[in-house]
Amino acid sequence: METLGAELSQDAAAGIYDQGLDRNAANSAPLTPVTFLKRAAAVYPLKTAVIHGTQRFTYAQFHERVCRLASALKRRGLTRGDCIAVMAPNIPPMLEAHYGVPMMGGVLNSLNIRLDARTLAFILEHGEAKVLLTDREFSPVIKEALELTQARPLVVDIDDPLAEGGELLGALTYEDLLAEGDPAETFDDPLDEWQALSLLYTSGTTGNPKGVVYHHRGAYLNAVGNMLTFGLGRDSVYLWTLPMFHCDGWTFTWAVTAANATHVCLRKVDPAVIYPLIRDEGVTHMCGAPIVLTLLAHAPAAVKVKFPQTVDCATGGAAPPSAVIEAMEANGFRVIHLYGLTECYGPATVCAWQDEWAGYDLQKRSGKMARQGVNYLTLEAAVVMDPETMTPVPRDGETLGEIMLRGNTVMKGYLKNPKATAEAFRGGYFHTGDLAVCHPDGYIEVKDRSKDVIISGGENISSLEVEEALYRHPKVLEAAVVARPDEKWGESPCAFVTLHEGESATAEDIIAFCREALAHYKVPRSVVFGPLPKTSTGKIQKFVLRERAAEL
Repeated sequence: METLGAELSQDAAAGIYDQGLDRNAANSAPLTPVTFLKRAAAVYPLKTAVIHGTQRFTYAQFHERVCRLASALKRRGLTRGDCIAVMAPNIPPMLEAHYGVPMMGGVLNSLNIRLDARTLAFILEHGEAKVLLTDREFSPVIKEALELTQARPLVVDIDDPLAEGGELLGALTYEDLLAEGDPAETFDDPLDEWQALSLLYTSGTTGNPKGVVYHHRGAYLNAVGNMLTFGLGRDSVYLWTLPMFHCDGWTFTWAVTAANATHVCLRKVDPAVIYPLIRDEGVTHMCGAPIVLTLLAHAPAAVKVKFPQTVDCATGGAAPPSAVIEAMEANGFRVIHLYGLTECYGPATVCAWQDEWAGYDLQKRSGKMARQGVNYLTLEAAVVMDPETMTPVPRDGETLGEIMLRGNTVMKGYLKNPKATAEAFRGGYFHTGDLAVCHPDGYIEVKDRSKDVIISGGENISSLEVEEALYRHPKVLEAAVVARPDEKWGESPCAFVTLHEGESATAEDIIAFCREALAHYKVPRSVVFGPLPKTSTGKIQKFVLRERAAEL
């Protein structure tokens, strides 16, 4: 045996396990989240899958509607790789699109319902949308966007019974489109699990948003990671307080179905609606930005109905203050802190609970829970490294580095932007741009944002985009925008403005001007006039402005 082992090289020894053992249809299938619904409908056909107001869809009905959508799109001439955009809140058609579009090989483009017409026009054109499914409540902004873009998608109106106002813009409704489809039609699996599944836009740090491309493999794995991390099971009931347009609902659009759990749709985040829904539908899980937690924690006592179960509530972005965590716990919620970006399918790390934390006082426990934590099981690595040397920083809780990610749940790249893609993947890791420390226990904690992105109510706001709008004001000489702490939104844009000599303006004038150029959530809530602090080379010192903004 020793002689035989010595004669075989490592390469040859490894090779015998590959010879004649090829990948084929019997032993390999591309990972795709579409299979989650197929299985759920086969195993639990009569189980309630989707709840929306008085509407109830079983998994069999959910699957049939998805198959109809896929079939109808195919019959309309849509083929593999075609982009289908959706402008809708958390309602059944939005959820169905997350299955029907990739089922027929298309690429889903979930649009942020808070965006302005000009940005939406850019996205429709840049993503080359062939079909636009749009809820009638958003018809004013969509109508304007369609006038501003060269894209000419087939417009299909979602006439949701719970929508408020709006007109029908297209030639047919969503239900008309479903009627065109054959629920018995079959579809091929993706040619490869690397095939594009969805397209999502992130403002990043430039005026024009970047198109983040997801693949089937990443969506499948991140959904499984969510299911395991969040403890979703067959008896779970998930309330859609997180927008499905955010990273495809952080991939919970697929994770909830993978667990054979129940989706509870929600058009708007309203504590007066959420509390009764939690009680009446037996909600066990929900997600949302810190602002959602703040709204629920500080809701009027009259709307805070009691419910017997403990609701697991995952949040991302800036950590909620200890007072909010305490109030959430008092009202029946258990807060779980996640961290991620659009580029990594939403959650990439979790502040994994340690049993000894239960014995800590609230302040100490909140400090532990507020950290961004450790990598998901389905992510290869989340590390804090020096971006120049690409070496990990010491685990001392003090040395700053950049959070970098690597694994199957990182995007394919930015659509039509090879330069930005190459820069993001420099050194074999995805560079998040978030500055953090690594604690002795290996847990990551974000300390600052190197790209000056303002996160307001869970939305990314580019400071450069807001500054560009300010510079278009005829009276503005110089402008700089930084994040200011905001009790309601977490952060809000604060503008520091220097006017041309001899000119005068009020904060109200500047804000009104920005409202004409930007989505309202991007508009500065504070305006400070005066000279801007600069370095000897003339660069604006934003760290000084952030300190000033915090004191306002």
